[in-house]
Amino acid sequence: MKKAWLIVIALGMAGCVSQPQVLDDQQGLVIQTAVKRAQLKMNCPDVAGKVLSQQVIQPAVQGAYIVGVKRVEYTVEVTGCSKKDTYIVVCPVGSDGCFAAGSRNR
Repeated sequence: MKKAWLIVIALGMAGCVSQPQVLDDQQGLVIQTAVKRAQLKMNCPDVAGKVLSQQVIQPAVQGAYIVGVKRVEYTVEVTGCSKKDTYIVVCPVGSDGCFAAGSRNR
């Protein structure tokens, strides 16, 4: 019985991913999401983006039987056609369902 618990714990820890790794894994998708939104808003096909900041957001709801979705949030600056804008991009961890929230015009 003790051996079974050790196996379960080892497998659970093997599935853990560090926060920096989670943040780095989704950067390409995040920049792409912000760039696509900026291309439409700026009416500019040649837009480039860079990540200004990033953080892991813990689920709002956590309990013994309920676990919310862990998310990552990035601030992305986009530039193109002599325009600059900043977007907040949010992604659920382990998913490609990112969205670019409203921009903060500069």
